[in-house]
Amino acid sequence: MQKAKTHKKETSRYREGILSISHKGTGNLRIKGSDEVVEIPHNFLHTACDRDEVKVLLHPLSGDKVQTGEIAEILRRAKKGFSGVLEKEHGMYFLVPADLKMYADIVIPEADLNGAKIGQKVFVEITEWKDAKKAPIGKIVKVLGAPMEHNAEMEAIALEKGFDAVFPDVVEKEAEAISKKGITESDIKNRRDMRGAPTMTIDPVDAKDFDDALSFREISTGHYEIGIHIADVSHYVVPGTALDEEARTRGTSVYLVDRTIPMLPEELSNDLCSLKPDVDRLTFSAVFEINSQGHVLTEWYGRTVIHSDKRFSYEEAQGVLDKKQGIFYKELDTMNKIGKKLLAQRYKDGAISLDADEVKFKLDEKTGVPLSVFTKKRGDTNRMIEEFMLLANRRVAEVMTKDNKKKGGVFVYRIHDEPNKEKMKDLAFFLKKLGYNVKLKDGIIPSEEINALVIKLEGSPIAATVHSAIIRTMAKAIYSTKNIGHYGLAFKDYTHFTSPIRRYPDVIVHRLLADSLAGKLMPKERWFEYEQMATEASSREKEAADAERASIKYKQVEYMSTRIGSTFTGVITGVTEWGLYVEEKETKCEGMVRMRDLKDDFYMFDKKHMAILGKKTKKRYMLGDSLKIKVMGADMNKKTIDYALA
Repeated sequence: MQKAKTHKKETSRYREGILSISHKGTGNLRIKGSDEVVEIPHNFLHTACDRDEVKVLLHPLSGDKVQTGEIAEILRRAKKGFSGVLEKEHGMYFLVPADLKMYADIVIPEADLNGAKIGQKVFVEITEWKDAKKAPIGKIVKVLGAPMEHNAEMEAIALEKGFDAVFPDVVEKEAEAISKKGITESDIKNRRDMRGAPTMTIDPVDAKDFDDALSFREISTGHYEIGIHIADVSHYVVPGTALDEEARTRGTSVYLVDRTIPMLPEELSNDLCSLKPDVDRLTFSAVFEINSQGHVLTEWYGRTVIHSDKRFSYEEAQGVLDKKQGIFYKELDTMNKIGKKLLAQRYKDGAISLDADEVKFKLDEKTGVPLSVFTKKRGDTNRMIEEFMLLANRRVAEVMTKDNKKKGGVFVYRIHDEPNKEKMKDLAFFLKKLGYNVKLKDGIIPSEEINALVIKLEGSPIAATVHSAIIRTMAKAIYSTKNIGHYGLAFKDYTHFTSPIRRYPDVIVHRLLADSLAGKLMPKERWFEYEQMATEASSREKEAADAERASIKYKQVEYMSTRIGSTFTGVITGVTEWGLYVEEKETKCEGMVRMRDLKDDFYMFDKKHMAILGKKTKKRYMLGDSLKIKVMGADMNKKTIDYALA
C-alpha cells in the first residue's frame, strides 16, 4: 500500500475516519468527530476496503465541487478475510467475494488451496496486497461447504466479521483446567454467603449462559432486599492468561439466528460461570435495600456465593404473573411493581422509549431452511429484568465516579452522546411530512415528545418506520473512559456490569470495582490502556451487531425465496425515485417494488410528501401505506427481495 509523505505544512490536509465503499466501488469517508464527508474516487482507494479505519489526504477544493481525497494510510483493517466461491479461469484460482463492497477478486496460489475444490464456499485471508493495480493474493484458511448451504452461510457471516466458533487449543486447555478444579472452599471463604436468599434467573427460553440472577426477601414493612447477582467471570478470567487475551480479542458473544458464538469456551460460558439452578455459583453482586416506590435506601457491592432455586424463561415467569399464582409469585409480583416504578422514574428524568420487537425464526432441523418467521414481543418480565440490570449498571457507575473523584482513577463507562442537531432537524422535517409536528428545543426534539409520539403510533402501520428513523438520528452508544453520560437512558453515570459472560467490558468493570473496594488505585500511566480496550470493545460490538443483522437478513431472503408467487400484506417503509421499499407485516421481510414494474401508470417521485404519484390515475403510494404484495424474486447473493403490487 502506498503511503503519502507527511510534511509539517500539509498536516491540516490529513483527516481520519471510517471508510464506506459503495457497490460501485467508490469510497466515502465521514471524518472522525464531525459530519464532514470526503469522497474517495476508486483509483485513490489504494487497497483500502469497506469499514477500514484510514487516514486520507485531502485534494485541493475546486469551486463548488465535493471535497475529494485519497487514502494515505490504512490504520486498521476491518476484515481479516472474505468468504466466497472458489473459481478457476485460465489456469488461475481466485475467490469472487460474497461481500459486494469488495471491489477486487482474490488470487489463490495453488499451494494455498487447503484442499478446497472449485465451486466450494471458502474463507480466504489476504496475504499480500501492496499494489492497488494488482489483484490481492490470499490463502484459503477454511473450506465452509456448498454455496447456499445453511451451515456454510452462517459460518461465512461470522468469519467475515472476525468471529470463529473454534477456540485456540491453549485457551481450551486453560478453560478445561478451571472447569476441572470447580468451586472450592477457598473460593467461597471470603465471600458474602447469599445461598439462603430465594434466588431465580429469568432468561430467553433457549438461553444456555445465565449471566444474572435476582434474590428477593422482605426485611421490613415496605422494605425489600433485592440482590442483583452477576457471574463472577473475573475470578476465573485473569489478566496475563490466554483465556483473557482471547476474550479481549473477541470482545463479545455473537448471536446468529441459529447459534451462539461465545466469548468464552463452553466450560465457562455454559457451565461454571452460568448461574444454573440447584448448584452453588460464584457471583459479584449489587445488593440493595429498596422500598415499594423503587427508592434505594442502602447499597452493598462485593463478591458473593449464591444457589439459584429456579430457572425461569421469560414466558414462564410471565405466566406466573398473569395467573397470579405459582412458584415465586409474591416475589415476582413485588419486583415487577418496583420495576415499573423504576421505569416511570426513568421516563420522568428524560429517558427515551425505543423498545424493538425481536425477529425470530423456526428452522428446519436438518436443512436450516426457515419454516416460519415471527416477532417476539416484550412482556412485563422482560422489562422488569431490564430495569434491575439498569439499576445495577447505573449505581455501580455512580459509586465508581464518586470514588474516582476522591482518589483519582480510571473507569470504563457506557456513554451515549446527544443527537446531532442537523439530524434532529431532518427528523423533525421527516415527521412533519408524515403529519406529526414536533418542536425543537435547543436544536433537539425533547424526549417526552419522542415518547409521546412512539406511544401514539403504537399499532400504526408507520410505527416501525418512525422508530427506525428515530434510532438512525441517535448517536451510537459506545464504551469510553471519558464520562459524558447516557443520553438515551437519561443517566449521568452508566456502565455495563451485568453481562460478563458475553461482554468483555463488563469483565473490566468487575476488575476495576474489585480494585476500588480493596482500596487499590490504578496508575495513571495505565489509563490509556483502558481507553484502548474501550475503543476495541466498541468496534467488536458493532461487528457482532452487523453479523447478527446479516444472518437475519439472509434467513429472511431465504424464507421468501421459497414463497415466489405468494401474496402478503406489506407496509411502505421507504419511498425513492427508483421504487418503494415494502416490509411484510408479520415477518418483517423488507423488499422492493421497483418503479419500472408499476405498469398501470407513469409514476413520479414526490420527495416533499415521501410518495409516488400516478400521472394519469393520480394514484398515490405514501410512506406507511398498507398494500398487498406478491413475491417476484429473491437474490441470495445480493440479499434482496423483489415484490410487485398484487
